[in-house]
Amino acid sequence: MLKHMSYLDNIPSAPGKFKMDKSPYVHNKLRWHSSLMKLTFWSFIFLALIFIFFYRSPSPNPLPQDPSRRSLGTYNWGGPAWEKRVRSSARIRSHDGISVLVTGAAGFVGTHVSTALKRRGDGVLGLDNFNDYYDPSLKRARQALLDRSGVFIVEGDINDSTLLSKLFEVVAFTHVMHLAAQAGVRYALENPSSYVHSNIAGLVSLLEACKSANPQPAIVWASSSSVYGLNSKVPFSEKDRTDQPASLYAATKKAGEEIAHTYNHIYGLSLTALRFFTVYGPWGRPDMAYFFFTRDILKGKTISIFEAANHGTVARDFTYIDDIVKGCLAALDTAEKSTGTGGKKKGPAQFRIYNLGNTSPVPVSDLVSILERLLKVNAKRKVIKLPQNGDVRFTHANISLAQRELGYKPSTDLQTGLKKFVRWYLSYYSGEKKAAG
Repeated sequence: MLKHMSYLDNIPSAPGKFKMDKSPYVHNKLRWHSSLMKLTFWSFIFLALIFIFFYRSPSPNPLPQDPSRRSLGTYNWGGPAWEKRVRSSARIRSHDGISVLVTGAAGFVGTHVSTALKRRGDGVLGLDNFNDYYDPSLKRARQALLDRSGVFIVEGDINDSTLLSKLFEVVAFTHVMHLAAQAGVRYALENPSSYVHSNIAGLVSLLEACKSANPQPAIVWASSSSVYGLNSKVPFSEKDRTDQPASLYAATKKAGEEIAHTYNHIYGLSLTALRFFTVYGPWGRPDMAYFFFTRDILKGKTISIFEAANHGTVARDFTYIDDIVKGCLAALDTAEKSTGTGGKKKGPAQFRIYNLGNTSPVPVSDLVSILERLLKVNAKRKVIKLPQNGDVRFTHANISLAQRELGYKPSTDLQTGLKKFVRWYLSYYSGEKKAAG
């Protein structure tokens, strides 16, 4: 940003008419004014972030009735019974198991990862704020699913430092799977501050808790393929440039990677970022195209299909949820221990970034054709130009690094994955209608 600002500072307001006075006094005066403007600008940005972090974040109730209980907004937690549930859920039940705090546990990926971890005998505790970015009833249904599997989800916000400290006090987590985030590209146009609150301030809050924990946990967290932004080189590789974000969501995920590197370098936290590529499957997110296409096709509504300039194809590297889960578990299993203690680094710590994709981009129009065959309904299509609001033309993952170091091998093609999704969708929403009736 500073480099960009310096470039702008050197452009005359009326090109061809501006002449710089070579007087040292004038030159120094201009430099002083330029420095003052930059200082004022960055001070404003810093104060704005402080405002968002401290004043827009829900704060604990200063006068709880029971000293053993705390609240964040409408979230209540604490007390002997609560602590017993937390310990029980996080208890390791296999010989070589791990104890994992999963943030965003009621989310799409969080639910599947938590279930897989619990199934193999690991200790799992969830954390989620159940916000209303999309239908909270779907999140509650996932919560019920996890509850039957023995996974307890603590209701709270990752910006609640008191809650995070309490969780690490009650359970000595060996790992954290950080999946809590404000997702979506277009929603940033409506509520940009939510991305700063969750994806930047929330990440910092979590890392602060982890750096102070004893022992420090190893952390695996969800970045995004969106960080590749306007990069035109394909397939996308972890070494490619990621300094051209096309959306605020992408920018916050890129910022997260830089923040993670900072905590790794200063405090010795073991950190692994996973760049997910268009995850889909049962219990998915309603704001994803495959999900709302299915809904609208069944309702007979017209669906909009994006088209790039000059009738170019828009394609995505759709990755089935089970493949993503295998990648997440492999990242957890190969994560080395953090090297810090008491908030102080004792030695170099592991820092990794991996692409988790399917390596087979599929045009969105082909996705619709597959859904038509599975639903046995013809879609009412409307082709429109790709909007300049954060969406990119294509995504394509190079997964050679994850294959080599994690043993990651996606095995589900789009036809097979969508068949499983449609089966779940019809079952879930037909059951919902029966309950309503």
